[in-house]
Amino acid sequence: MADTPILLWFRNDLRLHDHEPLQRALKQKTAIAPVYCFDPRHFGKTPYGFPKTGAFRAQFLLESVADLRASLQKRGSDLIVRVGKPEEVVPAIARDLGATAVYFHEEATAEEIAVEERLIQALKDQGTAHQSFWGATLYAPDDLPFGTDEIPEVFTQFRKRVESQSDVRSPFASPKALPALGAIALGELPTLADLGLEPPSPDKRGVLAFRGGETAGLARLQHYFWQSDRLSVYKETRNGMLGADYSSKFSPWLALGCLSPRYIHDQVLTYEDDRTANDSTYWLIFELLWRDYFRFICLKHGNQIFRAAGLQGVEIPWKEDWPRFELWTRGETGFPLVDANMRELAATGFMSNRGRQNVASFLTKNLGIHWHMGAEWFESLLIDYDVCSNWGNWNYTAGVGNDARGFRFFNILKQSKDYDPDGRYVKHWLPELADVPGAKVHEPWKLQPVEQKRFNLRLGVDYPNPVVDLFKSAQENEKVYNAAVSRHAPPRPKTKRR
Repeated sequence: MADTPILLWFRNDLRLHDHEPLQRALKQKTAIAPVYCFDPRHFGKTPYGFPKTGAFRAQFLLESVADLRASLQKRGSDLIVRVGKPEEVVPAIARDLGATAVYFHEEATAEEIAVEERLIQALKDQGTAHQSFWGATLYAPDDLPFGTDEIPEVFTQFRKRVESQSDVRSPFASPKALPALGAIALGELPTLADLGLEPPSPDKRGVLAFRGGETAGLARLQHYFWQSDRLSVYKETRNGMLGADYSSKFSPWLALGCLSPRYIHDQVLTYEDDRTANDSTYWLIFELLWRDYFRFICLKHGNQIFRAAGLQGVEIPWKEDWPRFELWTRGETGFPLVDANMRELAATGFMSNRGRQNVASFLTKNLGIHWHMGAEWFESLLIDYDVCSNWGNWNYTAGVGNDARGFRFFNILKQSKDYDPDGRYVKHWLPELADVPGAKVHEPWKLQPVEQKRFNLRLGVDYPNPVVDLFKSAQENEKVYNAAVSRHAPPRPKTKRR
């Protein structure tokens, strides 16, 4: 075996299964040098001053990188770990090792693409080859029935054409053995303190004890599909908010590439063959398609997804109301469903999809607060933060996304009664409401003084009064939104006289 290695730069692909750069490197019959680089820029601040990578996500990342190193070691290799800018660190390691090439997976958004471009230029300057691959989505860009610049602006159109005209490639298997890594200082994983973060405090009320890494991700899939058999009822239970198995919870492992979407798809097909094929098995693939869609939309539109006017280019005069924003972040808005979800996020780094839709709608449609503030807060706290899905969903919720349908807001009260009818979820995260009957818990502001005393609750003391009137605030913000859309709309052509 040749001594000059191929360097594998790991990014958001922290796995050995379905890893094309690894498989292509193995075919070269040469040494392989796996590298992961902790970029200090990922641990800075967002424009609004929040930690760009909060403690929950950072902990999950450290666990994932540690698991990747352990998996490589079991197969005879190891992981080189560094802290620094990848476009500087990776070429330097390649030069020191005399690497023939650097292989890596591509990303889809501006910051990551800029790093790729600078890294590629540095490699060219020193005469090191590179090869990049695509591995973040269910469908490969080359297999889509349209070019990137022709991605439909409506998800349903995208889905129907892809489902009828494209196929999902089979995932690559995990290698059983890997060539030994040559003599080089491996480097230690940084600690949370090294990254400027305090360890997060575990909260027993969390739906699941998320642990980072491919090993844990594969175990979660094994549990959800094969041990608990929950895939068969996914569509019926996916809008739940309390408990571990109302949904797959694959998103944290998907976000860091610990799980491959193609592997999940392959397991769904096996499940359908071995057990059952129904609306639920299809719906899990449907959700993966949404994930694909956001990533391809980012490829198509670039930085536009991050602009305040969004993909539609609608200039809305958003508020930067910090006192009310902080009430939202702390779960003190006076609306139990919103507050319970925000407290869960703050305590665990996770929130259900149903919860995310409700709290995002409340921030933008009831408080009228800049959607960027919400998107950055999610970026900081969520363990499953995915740049494309996060910013794509916030575009949609704010009404500035490509597939947005006017001013649509969530009726928090109806949502509460539909998805938490007995108040179990709300009481789980808002102990001050524990004694309020389920029929009354979603509208505590309606409790009479005698009821408050009976239920051990003092409104305005133990639990806040509503920060806004739900429906009046929505009406006011709808006027603002419609005025902005009207200003943005192109002028109608004059009617021709006959």
